[in-house]
Amino acid sequence: MGDMSGPYVIRGSVCLPQPELIWRFSRSSGPGGQHVNTSDSQVELRFDLGSTEALPQVWKERALERLAGRLVGGVIVVRASEHRSQWRNRETAAVRLAALLAEATAPPPKPRRPTRIPRGINERRLREKKQRSDVKRGRTGRDWG
Repeated sequence: MGDMSGPYVIRGSVCLPQPELIWRFSRSSGPGGQHVNTSDSQVELRFDLGSTEALPQVWKERALERLAGRLVGGVIVVRASEHRSQWRNRETAAVRLAALLAEATAPPPKPRRPTRIPRGINERRLREKKQRSDVKRGRTGRDWG
């Protein structure tokens, strides 16, 4: 098995730090063929977000805050077991982790500035409302009779 095809870019020039990734392999659950019971194809990728130096400080704080529910002692865990080959599961896990960190470190969206409705449009809306009201009032059967 060759080396991982990396580097996995989080955003810009920041990549997943290969030395800080902790890999664990185990047997995938579920049905399989003759090969499945002997191969450790499920991949668990751990990344210590709390003590990493690979991310800019601002990103790190942002990620720790946003991923708080998924962290166990500052460590984020990603599992992959959908492929039969361990190598493809490793790829999937690394890509997933990079995507997760990219999302968690993204800058917050700019606050929305409320737009003002032009006066003419508002007046037209009120005028149309009044006309409609008059039409409906004209339908009451008072003078039909």
